[in-house]
Amino acid sequence: MEWYERLNEYFPEHEMKHPDQLYALIEDKDVYHKEETDDYIMLYAEFPTFVFIDYLLINPETRGRGIGTKVLDQLKQKGKMILLEVEPVDREDEDTVKRVNFYRKNGFVKADRIQYRREDQDGDIFEMNIYYWSPEDDISQENIMDNMVQAVAEIHNFRSKHYYGRVLADADEVLRLKQ
Repeated sequence: MEWYERLNEYFPEHEMKHPDQLYALIEDKDVYHKEETDDYIMLYAEFPTFVFIDYLLINPETRGRGIGTKVLDQLKQKGKMILLEVEPVDREDEDTVKRVNFYRKNGFVKADRIQYRREDQDGDIFEMNIYYWSPEDDISQENIMDNMVQAVAEIHNFRSKHYYGRVLADADEVLRLKQ
């Protein structure tokens, strides 16, 4: 699984799913897809009303050439809300700044009322931000939250007890809508 190794080299360990879980998602979950070229790898789930991008990796050698924008534009053509998780900006990690700027440049907005905190295998808490793009102007954070709950339940927790011995992310515990 060369594609898994490429993802694993780039993404923080706590964000990576078990390789067998990813393979099972691709093989057994009709909504889950993998697109791979020399320029990018994308793993995503397409639900009836939204798309959840699980991983998007642009080849470091081809970054800055508009490939990521083209990939996102193809998803936007589906006419559905697009959701993804992004690490909070860390001023000491230039990649986090570039990532957020890339998504903002492509029309994504931070769902600022949704708090998303997960636990890694060691029990350490890490926070992620939810970003979304929508073809509709007036999207409620409640709607985004409902879609994220579905993505957590169906993607992150897919056979998680088998691969991790536990539910990876209980949506009632990891997602909270702030007033």
